[in-house]
Amino acid sequence: MLRLEFDRGTILVHGDRTRVDDLKLPGCAYDRRVSLYRAPARNYREIITLLADRDVPYQDDARSYEKLELAFQSDRSPFPYQQEAVDAWWQAGGRGVVVLPTGSGKTFVALMAMGRVQRGTLVVVPTIDLMQQWYGVISSQFDIEVGLIGGGYYDVEPVTVSTYDSAYLHMERFGDRFGLVVFDECHHLPGPSYLMTADLSLAPYRLGLTATLEREDGAEDQLKVAIGETVYRQEIRALSGEYLSGYETIKISVRLSPEERAEYQEERNIYRAFLERHRISLSGPNGWVRFLAATSRSEEGRRAFRAYRIQKAIAQGSQAKLRVLERLIRQHRQDRMLIFTSDNETVYRISRRFLIPAITHQTKVKERHELLAAFNAGDYPFLVTSRVLNEGVDVPEANVAVVLSGSGSVREHVQRLGRILRRVEGKHAILYELVAEQTGEEYASSRRRQHSAYRKSGGT
Repeated sequence: MLRLEFDRGTILVHGDRTRVDDLKLPGCAYDRRVSLYRAPARNYREIITLLADRDVPYQDDARSYEKLELAFQSDRSPFPYQQEAVDAWWQAGGRGVVVLPTGSGKTFVALMAMGRVQRGTLVVVPTIDLMQQWYGVISSQFDIEVGLIGGGYYDVEPVTVSTYDSAYLHMERFGDRFGLVVFDECHHLPGPSYLMTADLSLAPYRLGLTATLEREDGAEDQLKVAIGETVYRQEIRALSGEYLSGYETIKISVRLSPEERAEYQEERNIYRAFLERHRISLSGPNGWVRFLAATSRSEEGRRAFRAYRIQKAIAQGSQAKLRVLERLIRQHRQDRMLIFTSDNETVYRISRRFLIPAITHQTKVKERHELLAAFNAGDYPFLVTSRVLNEGVDVPEANVAVVLSGSGSVREHVQRLGRILRRVEGKHAILYELVAEQTGEEYASSRRRQHSAYRKSGGT
């Protein structure tokens, strides 16, 4: 009889070598160090399925997760699309990715999946804030102790929430203890390090959740192996009005002042000339890496990099943008507004000029929670931030977003739109995008507005 054993994120197959060799078990390779066949833990389900299909007797000492009795503490009914998502995931064998817009209730989809599977569950999230949010939601919905891994915690329970960083570090120790792994914001998973989180877990059931599946590097295809195919998808436009707040997006073009235009063009010419001399295309493969490497080798290169930063800063924080922002603040003084930039310097500049609370990666956790609570309560009608509020924060009262600057990433723009779409009765959301004319921002804007959420939107 064969015997399966979990060993530091892998499955060891004990038994006659010839017999195992003939079976050609998925992912298995002979490990001469222990004289046994070994496979990544993620192949566990395929291995036991093959053994069962061929009526091969085996002893399963690999998995140690428990069967649970998870019953909802509330009688909340799912929206139709949430039920459809869970049904599609279950029909796909309890594996796959669900793509739903921010604010549409992806967390509840995961809770429904947990209730369907009734097995030990690990939820993996990208940030400490999200870890704490998931801990609160799970604790309130199920009468069960919830473990935490990350942020100074290492408490493994049958239902546990972990950050990606901590799961990557510790999965080889507890990868046998969960029958279901939920990867929240699963677009973070592709990459050599985080993907090991999926490889080192034997969980037969896997659920990926995201509002923005596509990555700039196209690595989302790696999720098919780590989690499964995309089994359900709904876009913002399909849910807005009934399940998400109705919204409009307005692009406002602004002109640089003559002084800003002259400096912008001078600096841009310097860095563009450097790119041409070194035959570097920033849009090409590894273009940015090649640019950084080239600029580090000479004084000319360092001047080109400085020119790149100066021209970018001029476009992102022009005086015209600040004047438009001032007008929007006055226009929406009765609303709740989030102001997004791409850099901390502009955040603090806006904070000082308009006396608006600021949140950046430098903001302490306690202060950040206090600011968000005050914003949701209406004590602060405005918040300015860089990129730290793109995901993983719940601000249901926010109904206006102003994007002064950002990357050309479609994901980033959709995430920022999603911050203001949480449905509240009578709410109509507006996203303003401020773009400096005749600058690189026009190209970035056209790229990030390719998502279906921006079709048939307003503009000025």
